[in-house]
Amino acid sequence: MAHRGASGYLPEHTLAAYELAFAQGADVVEPDLVMTADGVLVVRHENEIGETTDVARRPRFADRRTTKVVDGHVCTGWFAEDFTLEELKTLRAVERLPHLRPGSSAFDGAFGLVTFDELLQLAARSRTTDGRPVGLLVEVKHATYLGSIGLDPVPAILAALEAAGHTSVDAPVMLQSFETTCLRRLAEQSDVRIGQLVEVCEGPYDQTAAGTPQTWRDLLSAPGLAEISRYADAVGLEKELIIPRDADGWLLAPSPVTHRAHDVGLEVFGWTFRGENGFLPLDFRRGSDPSAQGDLAGEIAVHLAAGMDSVITDHPDLARIARHEKVLVAA
Repeated sequence: MAHRGASGYLPEHTLAAYELAFAQGADVVEPDLVMTADGVLVVRHENEIGETTDVARRPRFADRRTTKVVDGHVCTGWFAEDFTLEELKTLRAVERLPHLRPGSSAFDGAFGLVTFDELLQLAARSRTTDGRPVGLLVEVKHATYLGSIGLDPVPAILAALEAAGHTSVDAPVMLQSFETTCLRRLAEQSDVRIGQLVEVCEGPYDQTAAGTPQTWRDLLSAPGLAEISRYADAVGLEKELIIPRDADGWLLAPSPVTHRAHDVGLEVFGWTFRGENGFLPLDFRRGSDPSAQGDLAGEIAVHLAAGMDSVITDHPDLARIARHEKVLVAA
């Protein structure tokens, strides 16, 4: 599963990054969705767009810079919901991590921003390297926050999927979010498969906002996973939940969470696997340069051995190596 496209090589969430992901052998690409002021779904990792576009260099939009509380966190910058689609289409994508990915940063300004409809159209005309339809793992961002300002993303997402013909459990689409309320609504209104995202810190923001806070530990207990299985088909686990690290950054013994998830019929995918040393556990770093490539295939392989079914990665070409090696070992 290609995280924001082949985002280890090209600026994230651009058509070029998605096309490269397909060429590198990705089975699925993972877009994130936010909304414009005029209610259009656009593909951005978060609603703050200052890190990943050239908006800060556009005098026309200088007065749009503001501070908001989004998902309980104070954030200053430029926000997609304060721009119309026409305005966002004047911006250009830039690399989020230029110090680690200068090769990608060389493409700053080369690509525009993408709507969800445009990505659906690209997926419809694309195929995996072995000729199958490509899949979409669609993350709904900031659902509670956006709903609070009159931009509920759920109806727009369902309408876009219906227009694309993706309405059944067999559709090459899975909808995912950290917010449980959003996922329950999607499960009630659609037959498309659902994935519950889980991270190490905090808990689902929608529950906190509703005054019924849960922790991720609650959700990953046996009863919590059983409850998730009532509305979801999979759990997407931050990789440290699958294999924790010690204080120095070495891998510890695998967690039993993958087996607990499988016991209630949930698939498990892990996120986010990146090739640079700075993101790898010490076991798989190669040298001391944080921007140099380590042994990503090795890291993925041990997580697959720990029960992970699928991998979300910035480097789909390297993930294919790990998958190929697992097949050879199994044979």
